[in-house]
Amino acid sequence: MRRYFLLVFFLSFVWLVSGCATKKLAPVSDEDNPAHHYLMGMEMIDKGDVNEADARFQRALKLEPDYPPALAGRALAAACRTKAETDGEHKSVELKRALDLLDDAQDEAEGDSQKFIAEVTGIRVYTRARPKKWIGDAEDCYEDSMDLDEVKVGELPYYRSKEAAPYFMGKAYFADYQFRKSEDMLSKVMSAPPGRWHEPAEVLFRRVHRIVRASAGYTLTSVAKRIAVKDRVSRADVAALLVDEIHLDRFLAGRIAAPQKKNPAAFVPADVRGNLFKPEILIVVKWGLRGLEPMYDSTSRAYLFYPDKPITRKQLAFVLEDILIKITGDESLASKYYGQTNSPYPDVSPTSSYYNAVTNSVTRGLMVPDLSGAFRPDENTDGAELLQSVLQLRNVMNIH
Repeated sequence: MRRYFLLVFFLSFVWLVSGCATKKLAPVSDEDNPAHHYLMGMEMIDKGDVNEADARFQRALKLEPDYPPALAGRALAAACRTKAETDGEHKSVELKRALDLLDDAQDEAEGDSQKFIAEVTGIRVYTRARPKKWIGDAEDCYEDSMDLDEVKVGELPYYRSKEAAPYFMGKAYFADYQFRKSEDMLSKVMSAPPGRWHEPAEVLFRRVHRIVRASAGYTLTSVAKRIAVKDRVSRADVAALLVDEIHLDRFLAGRIAAPQKKNPAAFVPADVRGNLFKPEILIVVKWGLRGLEPMYDSTSRAYLFYPDKPITRKQLAFVLEDILIKITGDESLASKYYGQTNSPYPDVSPTSSYYNAVTNSVTRGLMVPDLSGAFRPDENTDGAELLQSVLQLRNVMNIH
C-alpha cells in the first residue's frame, strides 16, 4: 500500500511539473524558427517598429522558451518603450521589465556567441533606458563582451562581428556626452577590416569629431551638450545655443540699437509661453534674426515661433548671415554673391534665394559642404553641425 501511494505521488508530481512547463510550439514553416524571428525583430527595432519587433521576439520564445537572443531582444524593446514613455509609473515598469529580461538573457546564454549577443544588447539597453549609473553598467557589458574569445561570426545573425561592441559603446559614450571617449571607441571600429558597423561608425565619428574639434578650448554648457547629440535641431535649439554660447543679446546690444517696435510691449509668441527656452527665444525674436522670425499661422491668426520645428541647413545659413551683417555692420554682405554665374555647390543654384547666405556662411567657415561640394540645403541640421557653426561664429565675433 505504501508503494502504491508513493507511485501515485510520483506520477502526480511528474504530471504537475510537465503541465506547468512551458511547451514548445511546432513551427509552421522552415522560416518559422527562433533565429529568423530574432533577426527580423532586431531589424524592426532598427526601423523603429518596437511593437512588431517584440511580437517577433515573443514568437521566437514560443518556439524555443528561454532563447537568449530573443530575451535580449525583448529587453531592448522594453528599453525603447522606457525612453519613449512620459508617464513616470509606466516608465518604471518598462525599465524593470527591460533589466529583468536582460538578466534572463545573460543567465540563459550558452557559449561565447550567445553571451556576446546578450552583452552587446545590454550596452544598447542601458543606453536607451538610462537607469542610474547606466554608463558604468554599459561599460561592464562592453568589457565582458570583449573578454569572450570563442565568438563565432556565423552565430551572430544580427551583429555579425565583434566590432558591434565598440560601435555601440561609442554610441553610449556619445549619448553620455563623453565625446573623446566616443571618438576613441569608434576609431576601433574604423581601424578594423570593413564590415557591417564600419559605415555607421564612420558617420557617427564625423559628428563626434566635429564636436571635439569645435569645442577644443571651450567648456560646453549642459544645454550645448544636450543639443550637440541631437540628430536634428529645432528653432528653439538654435535660439538657445546662440544665447548661451555667444551671449547674443549682450554682444549685439553693445554694437547696434535694438529694433524699435511700434508696440513697446515685448512680443511673446503664443507657442513659446511654456517652452523651456522661452527666454532665449524672446531674445532672438527681439533682434529679428532672419531665418528665425515668427511666422503667421492662418489657423490661429497669430504670429508663432514654431519652437519645435526642425531647422534646415539653408535656414541656418540665413541666421548666420544675418548675425554676420549685424556684427560687422557690412550691409553689402546681404547681396555680395548675387550675380555669379557658376555655383561651387552642385545642389545650390546661383539664382536661388539662399545662395548668398550659403556662400557667406561657407566662406567664413561657419558651415561646411560635403566632400563632393554638395551643401544639402534642404536637409535638417544636426546638433554637431549647429554647435560647430555657433562656436566658429564666436571666433568670428571675437575678431570683430
